[in-house]
Amino acid sequence: MNAATSPADPHASIYDHGFVRVAAVTLPVALADPATNVQRHLEQLQALEEQQVGLAVFPELSLTGYSLDDLVLQEPLLDAAEAALATLIEASRDLLPIIVVGAPLRSRDRARLFNCAVIIHRGEVLGIAPKQNLPTYREFYERRWYAPGDDADGVLVCIAGQDHRLTPHGIITVPDVPGLRLFVEICEDMWVPVPPSAQAVLAGATVVANLSGSPITVGRAEDRKLMARSASARCQSAYVYAAAGEGESTTDLAWDGQTFVYECGDLLGESERFPQGPRATVVDVDLDRIIAERRRQSTMDDNRRTHATALEGFEAGVETSLFAPDGLAPDGSGADGRAPVGRGSSSADGTGTAHGAEGGAPRPATGPLRRPLHRFPFVPDDPSRLAQDSYEAFSIQVAGLVRRLSAIGGDEPGGARPVIGVSGGLDSTHALIVCARAMDLLGRDRSEILAYTMPGFATTEHTRSNAELLSEAIGASFATIDIRPASTQMLADMGHPVGRGEEVYDVTFENVQAGMRYDYLFRLANHHGGIVVGTGDLSELALGWCTYGVGDQMSHYGVNAGVPKTLIQHLIRWVIAEGLFDAATGQLLQAVLDTEISPELIPTRPGEKAQSTEDSIGPYALHDFTLYHVLRRGYGPAKIAYLAHQAWGDLEAGQWPAGYADGDKRAYTRAEIRDWLTVFTRRFFSNQFKRSAVPNAPKVLAGGSLSPRGDWRMPSDVTSRAWLAEIEREVPGD
Repeated sequence: MNAATSPADPHASIYDHGFVRVAAVTLPVALADPATNVQRHLEQLQALEEQQVGLAVFPELSLTGYSLDDLVLQEPLLDAAEAALATLIEASRDLLPIIVVGAPLRSRDRARLFNCAVIIHRGEVLGIAPKQNLPTYREFYERRWYAPGDDADGVLVCIAGQDHRLTPHGIITVPDVPGLRLFVEICEDMWVPVPPSAQAVLAGATVVANLSGSPITVGRAEDRKLMARSASARCQSAYVYAAAGEGESTTDLAWDGQTFVYECGDLLGESERFPQGPRATVVDVDLDRIIAERRRQSTMDDNRRTHATALEGFEAGVETSLFAPDGLAPDGSGADGRAPVGRGSSSADGTGTAHGAEGGAPRPATGPLRRPLHRFPFVPDDPSRLAQDSYEAFSIQVAGLVRRLSAIGGDEPGGARPVIGVSGGLDSTHALIVCARAMDLLGRDRSEILAYTMPGFATTEHTRSNAELLSEAIGASFATIDIRPASTQMLADMGHPVGRGEEVYDVTFENVQAGMRYDYLFRLANHHGGIVVGTGDLSELALGWCTYGVGDQMSHYGVNAGVPKTLIQHLIRWVIAEGLFDAATGQLLQAVLDTEISPELIPTRPGEKAQSTEDSIGPYALHDFTLYHVLRRGYGPAKIAYLAHQAWGDLEAGQWPAGYADGDKRAYTRAEIRDWLTVFTRRFFSNQFKRSAVPNAPKVLAGGSLSPRGDWRMPSDVTSRAWLAEIEREVPGD
């Protein structure tokens, strides 16, 4: 990818687009040697500084080692740990990352010892989180040495002659990285029924760091990931995990140095286990996503109200600025002690996203995003996940149609029949095989499917033949109705030039054909006691690429309305691969996949390129990318354009879904992304009236649906002015 490197480029820095770069680090520990360990920390921090990391998390007791046993009570070790912390605090003045390290610390009266995570930034201690749940079972014996930290709010500990209070309920806010609010817990805290982080996220934390000294036994690595994934999904947060590894004592245990980061249940990255030498999982966390998910999931705030009393002890008053502008204090504060306003503006709750506005410290050029990039967010890259999703999507579509037919007397032979128009294209082909499978499950003969192809003025023999051969192959009853005479008559009655033999192929000419087809289908359904099965997909609904009223916008029941165009082709591939139909039918399905998407409404002369949907409205790949991030994430155009450039700017970057043809692979420039994003925005807003009147159809994907009774409610007469202004202002076109 031609990554933006100039800080002036609006795509140069992840920090301008709602992300924070985090690192979960494991490194060899010099057991009981804090002076050596702090130097190893600083070496890693310098490398992370060069990668523009904003948060660096090290393992539990990383400055001393976890497996010290009774040595942790010795004064020389504790003195050395405090000295190492003092060295790290001083060195942090010139480092970008917020640093979270582990160390044992004595209470000021020296009567108690706490297992602590110390949060450091720009020469300041922002907080000290003591371990709240101390395991003393099986191989663990922590209550022998440490005091629990759950009730240690305000207890003073000493570092380099200065008193600092423990903050087991402290949340660090970073105003110039909107949405970044950090909470820290330690190892066992994650394993209890109500982890401290569960309450912290209700109090506003968005990123949870876990410093772990967990020893490794067979299966424990997956258990850790299960706990972290569950926490991040349930709490709509990021979870940064760093475990102890090389150098810990193997007297009775072993260590694997596992690190990983989850975000809202998704694994962003992990390092190899049992490494020799330091390792870091460095990924970019999407803070906008976390905030958007919480805003949308109202039950999370309901849960906060339920536990309001328990949350009273959490503090969110400590702030730090990640980026220190010239003239500010080392801790990032101004002369009045207040944190500076970050680049751009943010909402009152600190959850807005800055996108390159003036003011505040400049963001460093960070290079490409470090997180899994999905060109097709509705389509998993992993083949096994794609197969599972395809099975579920197809089954949902079939189950929806089975239920609808059963409800109107179609659960027995001779009952309500599916009536479907087949064109030989992707959508109608997929709807037809959904009908076939539904009839199988209902115990009815497929011949009760009434399939019609209705050639118009531009229908090719190739697609017409595909429609006929496929209908016959699956055993549907098939008929052809030529709509040209009726359409010509209607155009003549209207006084349209085509009715006089002139070649005027405007939108009226196209819609007369689309409307005529569905007029026939509805009357055929009346005549034969059936229902019209809609074939239009989610992408077409988003773009309004359908004829309103008696046209492909309408049906008695839609089976594809919850499935985007980019997924339908994979569903058909899955049907072929699973052998749900015989080999001959599979070949016909493949022929449909190999046909360019076209409405076939405008005639072409010999030698001319046939009408192409994507030439008219743009590539479905980009439109579905935008649709997902609008519908599921609630992102604005500037962030979508940034993500699209990261995902689509380089043909070789990232993964392509299984079965995606090499000839179909391509990249898009920023100018192309901007142009088609503008088209999507205009069409999405102006065509809501079509979505407000869509027929029933099942929701298929977690990415969302556009049903006015389900995921999406929107006025039909709202303006897109603010969205288009953001494109004009913040989306680069070069």
